[in-house]
Amino acid sequence: MSEYTKQALSADEHIAKLKERGLSFPDEARARHYLANISYFRLSAYTRPYYRPDQSEHRFLPHTRFDDVLALYVFDRELRLLLSDAIERLEVALRAQLTNTLAEHHGPYAHLNPTIFDTRYNHPWLLEKLREEAQAREVESFIAHYREKYTAAPVQPPLWMAMELLTFKAISTLFANLRQENDTKRISQHFGWPHKVLTSWFRSLSDLRNLCAHHMRVWNREFGSRPVMPRKAPADWPKVPDAIPRCAHLDVTQTINPQRRLYLQLVVIESLMQVVCPESRWAERLVQLLDAHPRVSRPHMGFPPGWENEALWQKAVRAVRGGMV
Repeated sequence: MSEYTKQALSADEHIAKLKERGLSFPDEARARHYLANISYFRLSAYTRPYYRPDQSEHRFLPHTRFDDVLALYVFDRELRLLLSDAIERLEVALRAQLTNTLAEHHGPYAHLNPTIFDTRYNHPWLLEKLREEAQAREVESFIAHYREKYTAAPVQPPLWMAMELLTFKAISTLFANLRQENDTKRISQHFGWPHKVLTSWFRSLSDLRNLCAHHMRVWNREFGSRPVMPRKAPADWPKVPDAIPRCAHLDVTQTINPQRRLYLQLVVIESLMQVVCPESRWAERLVQLLDAHPRVSRPHMGFPPGWENEALWQKAVRAVRGGMV
């Protein structure tokens, strides 16, 4: 096992290093500013598509500038913000459906009843988590009110409060472990997809939301948690192949699996957004963002050729491009 011997470099040393590799710096002062506020390591992930593919050592493609790298970083940041906006709406919708369904079917303390969950669900963890939240020194005002007024009630708050205290991941896990058909069927009918499909989708979206919240790269990322493809998809469900060329000018044997990239998650988000926020123009904002950054590689996000022609995206594409697809 080799030791890690790399030493810390100053901004000027990083610039010199990138220059040696062929990167152009029209404005070094500006580059120094961004390196001081973003960091070399974070930006280095966005240099990869600009390296020559035919060389083992890092050498930039001719005429590559620092601004090209920065533009890709900015695109990824704007993409994360766009994703966060949609995922927030979908997360809130899932919380609402769980609250309404379980409370109406099983009462205000439905979540305290282990029989509504799969036996593999860690129900004791849920009870302890909610107990800790309810007894914490700093709590939401609604919890403080509950704790002070209802002294004879369970220490765990009622369902509609509990659903606001848990993380998206905890919520999606709870949803996945519902065992009674009348519960899962009602929520599935609302979103328009089977429970097993929604379970996978919301788990994947909770992981994607965490990546966005922690400012992690979503462009050119292969996701470990990925949404399942529906077995009985509607007629207008987009084609999501399991392989596309990594880059048009490279060997076609170098491929990317769109089902492990962002594109499939975008399909999932827009499919759910059409139910939760049918008047939303989120898809149009996505197309606008892509059009504003034409040099950003679509294959690295899993976009298959001709994605704009799919029924799911056509309305947004026509709205943004004035009818030109």
